[in-house]
Amino acid sequence: MVVGCLYLTYGAGYNIAGFNVQPTRVLGYFCFLRVIAKKEFSFAELIRADKALFVLYVYTTLILLIREGGSAPLWCARLLDVTLTYVAFRGLLRSPDEFRWLLGILALLLVPYVAILTVERIAQKNLFALVGSDADVWTRDGEVRCFGSFRHPSLLGSLGACFLPLFVGLAWDRRLLGRAVLGVGLCVAIVVLSHSGGPSSVLAVAGVGWLLWPIRKKMQLFRRGLGALILLLALVMKAPVWYLLARITALTGGSGWHRSYLIDVAFQHLNQWWLAGMREEDTAAWFPYVLTSGGADITNQFLAFGTNAGLMAIGLLIYLVYCAFSQVGRALAWVRQTSEVQGEEPLLWALGVALAAHVSNWLGISYFDQFNVLWLLQLAALVSLSEFCLYQAASDREAADASEVAPALSAINGKCSEAL
Repeated sequence: MVVGCLYLTYGAGYNIAGFNVQPTRVLGYFCFLRVIAKKEFSFAELIRADKALFVLYVYTTLILLIREGGSAPLWCARLLDVTLTYVAFRGLLRSPDEFRWLLGILALLLVPYVAILTVERIAQKNLFALVGSDADVWTRDGEVRCFGSFRHPSLLGSLGACFLPLFVGLAWDRRLLGRAVLGVGLCVAIVVLSHSGGPSSVLAVAGVGWLLWPIRKKMQLFRRGLGALILLLALVMKAPVWYLLARITALTGGSGWHRSYLIDVAFQHLNQWWLAGMREEDTAAWFPYVLTSGGADITNQFLAFGTNAGLMAIGLLIYLVYCAFSQVGRALAWVRQTSEVQGEEPLLWALGVALAAHVSNWLGISYFDQFNVLWLLQLAALVSLSEFCLYQAASDREAADASEVAPALSAINGKCSEAL
């Protein structure tokens, strides 16, 4: 699946009887069949975060089907892509050791990938055009913006920004330290080669996430402080607080004004989409420029769900994020108290930082192409590894309780024997 996401492109698909057969779609379906056939995952094992993901996409699809019935095959196919691929990853990633193995392999896979990107940067020729990618070269301020096998430089940069925290977490395993360092370096190179402001900001978020490692047991204070800071800025700023995105990209580069104004104009037209979203063509008046599809460029994952299915969809997405953070938070709390899985804390923390990186990224981009698969991979890993550690911690606690109860029972039995 990972090789397919990196080295195959959206343009490598074929249209067969009206059905768009994409490489990652085919791989996802086959992986799902393998997992079900080998009974590596059961739907009876679904936990709250799993259900939150399914409810989000099922609800969004139902609203789209009701409002835009003509696109029914497209929306149903996207729903299947998400659910089947996610279940496949939940079945394939069952333990921390399996995820470390995957990250170690990914570090090696990125070596030739970054080499191809370097050719794109220097020779201004995308070699992935041989397998269906766009042959055009993107530039900004005279600098080439690489996009590799993806359809946008920001998606390529997001690859490096969102996987970097995972390689940092891998570095705690001394056996894989070399590959972890290699992975970190390659992720930074990918962000640089994409020449995109959004991924640079996400990379900074990932860095801050790991800088918080020394105070990881006091994150409640950090969250309260962050909330108070945002509230204070909202009170003192002349413009709405979301125009901070424009200020940030003044340092990192990128189109921060577009992202800030998008949130602004979406609130101005809230009455048009709050209940059940709105058609993409109806957003054409939001900006003086539009996409080739005829609508505004909705570079915000939250608003993308909102314009598709209303405020309820945004609420369900926020609930999914809450469930995921809650899951990894509970796992971290138990791991710190359990010697058997205490060594898994850095990897769990890395997954939490990666989730925070995705959430910050959603303020400046909506995921599409095969990057959705990589996001589902990380979410499934977070849920599976958290569940694994919680189960191990609970088993260890039960064993400890049993060892404490056994001597007491022996003493009671001895006294009973003496009495008899």
